[in-house]
Amino acid sequence: MKKDYLATPELPAKRVCDSEIEQVQPVFKAHLNSQNRLFGGQLVAWIDIVAGAVARRHCNHNVTTAVIDSLQFKEPVFPDDVVVLYGRMTYVGKTSMEVRVDSYVEALDGNRKLVNTAYLVLVALDENGKPTPVPRLICETPAEKAEWEAGEKRRQLRAKRRTEMF
Repeated sequence: MKKDYLATPELPAKRVCDSEIEQVQPVFKAHLNSQNRLFGGQLVAWIDIVAGAVARRHCNHNVTTAVIDSLQFKEPVFPDDVVVLYGRMTYVGKTSMEVRVDSYVEALDGNRKLVNTAYLVLVALDENGKPTPVPRLICETPAEKAEWEAGEKRRQLRAKRRTEMF
């Protein structure tokens, strides 16, 4: 049985697969830091672009990044590597959406090695640049449902951090 998670009833719900994105990015010399590895800021920019595309597909509105919640660098990326970024919706609130972006280095034989996992929160914007409601999310697989539940916990942790920081 499919379960719709949150949002307003007048917007049709969307499945996770309706908005997922895969982007391939070759690593050139201009993307490298002084250690001859991919500059972390470049990877963050690519991640933000993918997350924005996922969120736009989900809500059919312009979006803005509100939070880069988690960014874990697991492996270095070197010149001439190919980075594959895979983004998907994990959680939605009323106007916000959480997107997970996994980044891989893809070898010539097609094997992929995870180099980074990031969670971002993006907010849907109406034509006046104000937050606007987003469609609910249909989680179909056990992995999608587990990601939703983890997203609820991350949302609670973000709310707690906001109150503790101010």
